[in-house]
Amino acid sequence: MITGAYAREMARYSQWQNKQLSEFLKALTPEELTRERGAFFGSILGTANHLLWGDWIWMSRFDNGEGPGGGIPESTSLCAGLDEWLPLRETVDTRILGWADTLGDDLLTGSFTWYSAAKLADVTLPYAQCIVHFFNHQTHHRGQLHKMLTETGSAAPVSDLVFMPQEV
Repeated sequence: MITGAYAREMARYSQWQNKQLSEFLKALTPEELTRERGAFFGSILGTANHLLWGDWIWMSRFDNGEGPGGGIPESTSLCAGLDEWLPLRETVDTRILGWADTLGDDLLTGSFTWYSAAKLADVTLPYAQCIVHFFNHQTHHRGQLHKMLTETGSAAPVSDLVFMPQEV
């Protein structure tokens, strides 16, 4: 289905996207960041928090490291503001890159089991499918953030994978 090289490319893409996103978020006022926008996770900050929480929870599953705690309902309040969000975003992105760098193709053919608090049960799926979901989840919520950013009158990050610089 996928290769370790795919995961490394997507990890680089994710970091690039989050660096761009951070610059656009820093240009917004706290009121713009927290304004209810009718999105699934409410505000720009709520959605950015959920995206970060999702990355962190999946990384804790993939690398058996520390997780964010809480569940999906608490994910929107992971960080109270950008002063907390920005450094945590960088930390999680570095963790994703490190994990992807160790990912060999052989691991991708097996299954992956984790406890899902959403289902209150262990779930087992192909490892490759879980990795694709991980990166797809990021893209989905960054698309929501893109829409909300444009609603503020802001430009939004370039999101086309084919335009990712060689060095991020």
